[in-house]
This record gives sequence, C-alpha cells and structure tokens, in this order.
Amino acid sequence: MFIYLSKKIAIPNNIRLQYISWNREEGYIACGGDDGLLRVLRLEAPPGGTIKGLAAPNNLSMNQTLEGHNGTVQVVTWNEHYQKLTTSDQHGLIIVWSLYKGSWYEEMINNRNKSVVRSMKWNAEGQKICIVYEDGAVIVGSVDGNRIWGKDLKGCTLAAVEWAPDGKMILFGMSNAEVHIYDSLGNFMSKLSVICLNDLDSHNVKIVGLEWYKGEHGYVEVDCPCLAVCFNNGRCQIMRHEADEEPILIDTGMSVMQCLWNHRGDTLAVCGSQRALDKDVNVVQFYTPFGEHLRTLKVPGKQLTSCAWEGGSLRIALAVDAFIYFANIRPDYKWGYFSNTVVYSFTKPDRSETTILFWDIKNDEKVMKYAKNLLGISACGDYCCVSSRIDEEVGQYSLQLFNGIGTIIEAKYIEMEPVFLAMTKTHVVVASREAFYTWQFKNPKKLVNIEISGKRKAGMEKLYHIDDVPSNTGPDTIDFNQAFAETKDPICSICASETTLIVGRESGTLHRYTLPLVNLTCKYNLASRPHQLALNSNSTRLSIIDIAGVLTFFDLETRSTDANGKEVIGQQLAQERKDVWDMKWGG
Repeated sequence: MFIYLSKKIAIPNNIRLQYISWNREEGYIACGGDDGLLRVLRLEAPPGGTIKGLAAPNNLSMNQTLEGHNGTVQVVTWNEHYQKLTTSDQHGLIIVWSLYKGSWYEEMINNRNKSVVRSMKWNAEGQKICIVYEDGAVIVGSVDGNRIWGKDLKGCTLAAVEWAPDGKMILFGMSNAEVHIYDSLGNFMSKLSVICLNDLDSHNVKIVGLEWYKGEHGYVEVDCPCLAVCFNNGRCQIMRHEADEEPILIDTGMSVMQCLWNHRGDTLAVCGSQRALDKDVNVVQFYTPFGEHLRTLKVPGKQLTSCAWEGGSLRIALAVDAFIYFANIRPDYKWGYFSNTVVYSFTKPDRSETTILFWDIKNDEKVMKYAKNLLGISACGDYCCVSSRIDEEVGQYSLQLFNGIGTIIEAKYIEMEPVFLAMTKTHVVVASREAFYTWQFKNPKKLVNIEISGKRKAGMEKLYHIDDVPSNTGPDTIDFNQAFAETKDPICSICASETTLIVGRESGTLHRYTLPLVNLTCKYNLASRPHQLALNSNSTRLSIIDIAGVLTFFDLETRSTDANGKEVIGQQLAQERKDVWDMKWGG
C-alpha cells in the first residue's frame, strides 16, 4: 500500500483536538476537543454519489458546530445504523445527537456527576451502547435511550470497552493493563491473556486500543486475527478470538494513542509518536492482521491524538493539535490482466473464502472461484497464477495456474511462503524473504496436470537461496530446506520478463539472472530499498518505486569505467517522480 497526506483543515481559534470519528456510512466527521469544541464536518459528495475514493471532491459540504459541552470533549462515537452521534466530555456529560433536516440536534443528555466516561461503544447492530466510567461504573443502554442494565465493578478503574462481533460478550480494559471478559448481561466470565506484556513490568502501562473487527465485509482468510489490543508503550497483540493463546505480537516502537481497523479488517492503523533524533515525531503505522508492517506515515505537528478511517478505507483522518489532516491510501489489490480477462479478488461477509472473479471483458462473461488463504495473483500471456496457503502448521503453499474461464490447468505445492509473485508467459517466479523459486510450467493447452508428489525433479523447477550463486549442476530434486536458511539482507521485491529475472534486496542491491537457465549475470547497487520493480519490453531498463514512493529508472545495459579503470555495468538515470504507487511499461 501507499499513503500520502492530501488535505489539511484548521480548527478556528486554535482549539486543540482530542478525538475524531468518521461515520463510514454517510461520511460525517465528528471531532471533539478543548473548551467544549464539537464539530461535525462532511466532505462534499458529487451528484448521484458516483465518484468515490481519491477522485472524489474534498470540499466541505457541512461544517456545523454543536453546542452543549463545556469541558474537553474526550469520547466521540457514531451509531451508523441509526445515524446517531454520542459524545462525552471531561465532566462526564453524555449527549446523543440526531440528524434532522440536514442539521444535528441534541436528542438526549445523561450525567452521573460522579466520574468521567473513558469509552463508549455501540454493538454491531447499533441497538445497544456500553458506557464505561473511570470509577468502575458500567451502563448498557438501548438506542432509544432506555437503560438495559448497570453494574459497578468494585475496585476497578476502567479505560476501554469493546463488544464481541456477535454481541454476546463485552470486553473491559482496565487501567492496570488487564482485559476482563463479561457476558452481555454483565456477568464475569474470564480474563483475557495479555501475552504482549509478559516480559515487562506493567506498571504505568495503559491500554489505549481495544478494537474487534466485526466482519461486516468478510475476512481476509479463515480464522483471521481480528481482535487488537494496544498499549501506550507500543506493545500490541492481535488475536483470532478472546481465548487465543498464540496471538500475533507487535512492538511498534512508538508511544501509542489509538489503534483502529479499516472497514475490511485487513489493515490496522496505530497512531502516536516515535522518538527520532532527540525529538518526538507523529507517526501512523499500518499493519496486516498477521503483524506484517505495511507503511509508516509521518505527520507534522506537536501531538497526534486520534485517527479515523473513511468508509471505503481510501482515506484516513488524523487529529493533530488544532488541525485535521487527511491522507489518501492506495491499497495493494490482488489482481491481473491476461488474454482479454481481468482477474481480481474480494471478500464477502457470507463466505470464509476469498472470491476470485474472472471477467472476460470481450464477451462480458464472469466466472467466480473461491480460494482459502489467498496470498497473491499474477498474470501474463494466456494464464494467471494464484498463490495461497494450504496449511500453516506444516508450511505448505499452492501455486495454481488458471486459464481465462477460471479452470485450473496445472498446480504446484511448495514448502516456502510465496511472499512475492511474478509471472512470464512460460515461468512462475515466487520468492520468500530468503530464497526464490522458478517454475517453468508445461503447455497447459495440451494437458491438465495437478502434481502433489513428494520428490520434485529439478529442471522445470529451480530453487536458490538468495546468498548462493545458482549452479545448473546441482541435485536432481528440489530441497525446500535451503529456503529456510537466514540471510542478513532479505528479499524485498522481484520482477521478471521472458529473458530476465530481477531480485531486489533490502540493502538496495539488485540481482540480475537469466531465464530460463537462472544464471547470475550482474549485481547493481541502488541508493534506497526497492519496493516495486518492473522491466521494459526488451529488458534493458528497470523502473523502481522505492519504500518512500519515489519512482526512478535504471539502465541495465549502460557500460562505463570508474575512477580505478574498472568497467561498471548499469546506470541510475536522472528522471525522478515522488508520490508514486504503481507503474506499468508499454508493450
């Protein structure tokens, strides 16, 4: 994915913001701050709502100040099903707002006059709200304002709350970094295992994020981690369910203010600050549900306090000092084009598998297929390759070759993770962080062959560790054990043409191999880490997007002589373009 700042809105009178929340259904943005500040904004929607995402206009069509709070507004939450806004301030005053004839009006008020509200969450259907106070009081109410039940958790100081997706459990985050699980009627069930703090003294550690993705738009894969628990010291864990004893553990290395899932549950944004060069820098880190770091966004200003995703997750809003910053997001979609067919993937709420759609754009015919644990799609010539995880415990993965009508033509089963996937008319190339594998597939038009056997003949398949020099005099079988030897300079990108394979490493080194023989012919050095690579039609030039989104070009054939009289192959060209997220060479 690629992300960049695109817009900035100033709050009048330089009033500091504390919280921001984006109504994902209707696009309203509520922001609360000091001195009772509460505003509802809305970015202009085009007539008919046909233009969405990055191309949509971003002028304000609503900018309403809501009056009613006197203290700092600390909690803001939307009920998107019933179009209600619930807010609370430092004095414990809760106000429910409703939309009437295009403006927001005060509907209900509640004030215990005893403690401050630390968190409020609506359940997935928007019918119940759970309100937690710092002094341990819990109130569950209905959408029409009636109190369903209340409870005083003796001796507990509450900091966060979250509903389970099915509404049968409520999680309470305590000030001592514990998370307690109750049923929907307020009966204690158990404590959640906070494994990410096991090696730390939890004194002064506070929970700042308790977010459970409800599955409204399906899951990335079966049994996908979806419950995120984040602490102010930068430690996070992402769990598959409330009893998960082996969660995904993340150390963000930052001081965290908030975490939030996007609308599909495939990206977790963690916002806060990071120490760099003796000063704190505002950052937002983006992670997959499996803890893989996607991107870091640096944000100007003194203190980043809150973040909110847009409904389609193509934008994120950030509350910084007295400003709202907007950042545009370009996700990495799994798709390809071959033989008049567009192939792309998406998830559905009613299916645990990922849907893969083959769309023949010439005849306007569509075929749907389903894949568990989809990892990647690449296409070239007459076929596309789909990579997926078969069994995580034994580390087995599949590479399936499809034709334009979604029929499996051939498949291979490998024992290394296909982190990177590329394809030519005759080869499929996959790479893990340590090794790369090439498969010269047979002519799929003549036979259907799905291979599951144990021993693998080398020749049509080749496997090499990135630190080794390929040799065509190796053993006759493929040994995937060599793919697990560690390297100090991992693979970070690959691309391939009919004659050339380029492998990029995190240090900026590029390896150039011939195809189909896979001989190492040259190494080049770049000034930055290559994030995405593409070869031109005759494999003489390489386009490179680095980790910062800067597009550069590299001539692979230029020969020159350095100061020592030694021949140098390859030259970095002068052209450069910033904020680039994708590129494609002409045929």
